Amino acid sequence: MRIGIFGGSFNPIHLGHTALAAYICEQGLVDEVWLMVSPQNPLKQDLTLLDEEERLAMARLAVAPYPMLRACNFEFTLPRPSYTYHTLQALRTAYPEHEFSLIIGEDNWQCFHRWYRGDDIVRETPIIVYPRSSENSEHSESTKELSTFNFQLSILEDPPLLPYSSTEIRHRIATGQDASHMLHPDIAKYITEKHHYTQP
Repeated sequence: MRIGIFGGSFNPIHLGHTALAAYICEQGLVDEVWLMVSPQNPLKQDLTLLDEEERLAMARLAVAPYPMLRACNFEFTLPRPSYTYHTLQALRTAYPEHEFSLIIGEDNWQCFHRWYRGDDIVRETPIIVYPRSSENSEHSESTKELSTFNFQLSILEDPPLLPYSSTEIRHRIATGQDASHMLHPDIAKYITEKHHYTQP
């Protein structure tokens, strides 16, 4: 199958994440999207970052209604920090029957030429870029820097861009505001029951 890798902290995962992932499948760019939950970096303490198993549990709740989406903990067992290049290489070794694409935001594509072994990634892996706003950039530094390579780039047009962010959700919960409209109901319930993000 054609698998799109959509990585992130997902702290917490919200409706914008799943809407975008489902849209990419609906557009026929991939058969499935694996939402790759990034593990916590033991060398960098972030008090707002929930334990990786908690974030994975929420991701699994979020993708449950979508047969073409999967919450993935593949990076949990890889050496850290987990560079995307190493993750993709390990995925190909573990799943030789699949073809993998990388799903990234336009902001990451803008600086992709500075990613670890970014030139090798674009040689080997199709890239799917989603905009961060309704205005797509016609050019980027990465497109210029990597234009000497023969790579497959898909820039999404008119994807669902819900104005949600995990940062805003955490802030709302910490300050006693409602964030349920940004979350799958099961995740909103999970966060409430676990008292996650209640500290500012």
